[in-house]
Amino acid sequence: MLEPTYQADVVVVGAGVAGLAAAHRLTGAGVSTVVLEAAQGVGGRMATEKVDGFRLDRIGQLLSTAYTELRLAPGLDGLALRSFAPGVLLHSDGRRHRAGAVASAGSARGAFAGGTRGALHVVRALAGAPRPGSAPRRLASAPRTPGRAAPVPRGRAGAPLGTAVDQARLGAALSRLAGTPVDRLLARPELPAARALEARGLPARAVDGFLRPLLSALLCDPELTTSSRCADLALRAFAGGRLCLPEGGAEALPERLARALPPGTVRTGVRVTSIATNAVTTAEHGEIRCRAVLLATDARAAAELLPGLRVPDFHPVTVVHHTTDEPPATGAALLLDADRGGPVAHTAVISHVDPSRAPAGRTLVSSTVLGPPPPGVDTAVRMHLARLYGTSTARWETLAVHHTAEAVPAMRPPHDPHRPVRLLAGLYVCGDHRDTSTVQGALRSAHRAAAAILTDLGAAGSMHAADPLPTARAA
Repeated sequence: MLEPTYQADVVVVGAGVAGLAAAHRLTGAGVSTVVLEAAQGVGGRMATEKVDGFRLDRIGQLLSTAYTELRLAPGLDGLALRSFAPGVLLHSDGRRHRAGAVASAGSARGAFAGGTRGALHVVRALAGAPRPGSAPRRLASAPRTPGRAAPVPRGRAGAPLGTAVDQARLGAALSRLAGTPVDRLLARPELPAARALEARGLPARAVDGFLRPLLSALLCDPELTTSSRCADLALRAFAGGRLCLPEGGAEALPERLARALPPGTVRTGVRVTSIATNAVTTAEHGEIRCRAVLLATDARAAAELLPGLRVPDFHPVTVVHHTTDEPPATGAALLLDADRGGPVAHTAVISHVDPSRAPAGRTLVSSTVLGPPPPGVDTAVRMHLARLYGTSTARWETLAVHHTAEAVPAMRPPHDPHRPVRLLAGLYVCGDHRDTSTVQGALRSAHRAAAAILTDLGAAGSMHAADPLPTARAA
């Protein structure tokens, strides 16, 4: 026997970023909304584990200050972003090269003010890897000391981007991309990203040494099977902003959304077992009647509640977190392996990017492995990191190894980044699997779904105020 059922205008199933963002738009329009989440906390895949004072992201997706939805979504006012150093560091031929920095890159905090467009800066090659605590080595282009020979970089000049002319062509291409409207990018012919790069007429050295490792990191797709249109959107964001992370861990974004909702809107530990256009059934509270249902879970959970909904393939991601008393001297840069000489696709001293993620005086190094992890992943990662950072990792302490088999929905062509969010009147769906597989895509799909619901409800005001959930009692 159950007490009388709860009623609300809209029931949102899932308290991930998309569901919470949609709830903000609905409640802001005066529509009574309840968000039901089966887990004990909000955020879904944007989870952060706390270990001995460290904040460790499970997936560690890269954000960009160019993501418009981060500044437009209600509830995210004041979200603090911590930016990586401009551009990226590329490890190639035993050396590290700084590349991809754009002019006027903005500050680390609140870097939403204005776009940051500009040509690609000339690549700088940093000889070897300085030992922790030692003075950084001179750049290859540094002025000569009298009586000493000029330093000669190993490998080809300008590696991994080729000659100065090659770099200028690449910079011009990225600048054009930053200024191209999104609708024009989505109208381009669609190919797998790897094939599209080959057809762009860019220097092979620039493609293999910069664009491939960069896109692999941005898309979590090491083989670049992603739609070329989605790859162009990722490069556009990179060229028009700064790579960044939420201050305090990935969970800071969904938790900020949840805290800004009216009290009692989000109910965790409530498992939905079935849905209809006017009700959901829960394991804990029976049927909850409503005027519309928004399914905002991940793609697989959505298909379990709504058979027939397409489930995409996924890119697996493994994140390995280490701490060390001797931090690598790479600053707040994102380090990519242009040679693909090991399992690590990208790595960074995260505590230099966001000091709040590590206890005072401690260093956090987070490294991402894309695709199926190798056997003995921690050992393989340590060996690779020793080459990338140019320092011994034997004494590094492993804090956590997080493997997520279904981390990022694949976006293989043909991919529609504006998949319908209205399945029929009263039943809607949103999430990164309905848009692009990014936080930007999740927020944008939430915006579209909330707009469709408000249109269909003719929502000038709410049907009623939300009442407490009933509690089950024994027969």
